[in-house]
Amino acid sequence: MKSLIDLRGKNAIVTGGSRGVGREVALQLAGAGANVGVSYHSRSSEAASVVSECKGLGVEAWAQGGDLADPTEAERLFERGDEEFQKLDIFVGNHGIWPPQDEPVATLSNDRWNRTIDANLNSIFYTCRAAASRLNQHGRIVLVSSTAAQRGEAFHADYAATKGAMISLVKGLCIEVAPRGITVNAVAPGWIDTEMSASAFVSGERERITRSIPIGRIATAKDVAGPIVFLCSELARHITGEVININGGAVLPG
Repeated sequence: MKSLIDLRGKNAIVTGGSRGVGREVALQLAGAGANVGVSYHSRSSEAASVVSECKGLGVEAWAQGGDLADPTEAERLFERGDEEFQKLDIFVGNHGIWPPQDEPVATLSNDRWNRTIDANLNSIFYTCRAAASRLNQHGRIVLVSSTAAQRGEAFHADYAATKGAMISLVKGLCIEVAPRGITVNAVAPGWIDTEMSASAFVSGERERITRSIPIGRIATAKDVAGPIVFLCSELARHITGEVININGGAVLPG
C-alpha cells in the first residue's frame, strides 16, 4: 500500500540538520523518499552521520557547513543545492540559538541582542530569500518558530522577538509565493528534549516543566519533525500562512 506521505523525487534542504529537530526532519524526509541536503554550523562529523543515515534509506544526501548569518554563506548553501539537485522542492529553516542565561531587557547587552538577531532572524531571511527564488512550482517552506513567539518569554526577549518576527515573515511570504503554488508555514514547538534545552532541565526543572504540560511529557525531536514533514507533503497542499503548535497543550493561543 502506498504511504500517505510519499516524497519520492522531491529535493529538500534542511538547515541545522546535524542534530536535534533538524536531524530528525532530514531522516523523516529521507524515509519518505526525498533527497536531502543538510546545513550545519560547526558539527561536521554529526552532519556526516546524518548524510550516511539518509543515504542508507536509499536517497541522495549531502552536507554543507557555514554560518547562515553571513548572506554569502547562505547563498552558497543554495548554490550547492543547485549543483546537487538541479531543482528544489522543500526548504525547512530549522537553525537558530536559544541563549540559556536569563537576562532582563534592562541589562540585555547589544552583543547578545545582535547575536540572537543574526542567528535566528537575519539568517532565516537570507535562506528564505534564496529558497523563494529557487523553489519549484508547488514547493514548500517550513520554518521552526517557538511558543515564545506567541506568549513572549521573560528574560529571553531577544529569542522571543526573533521567533515572533519569523511568524510575521511566514504571513507575508506565503502571499508572495502563493501564485506559484508554494506554501509557507511555521511550527511552534514548546519544550523539546534536545541538547539546546538541556541546560534548562536541571535541579528539578525537568519535573516542573513536565508538570506544566497537560499531555504530561516533554516533546522529543521526532514529535516536532512529524508535523514538519506533514507540511512538506501533498496532504498539506491547502495549508499556508499557518502556525502549527506542538506543545502538548501547554500554550493554547486564541
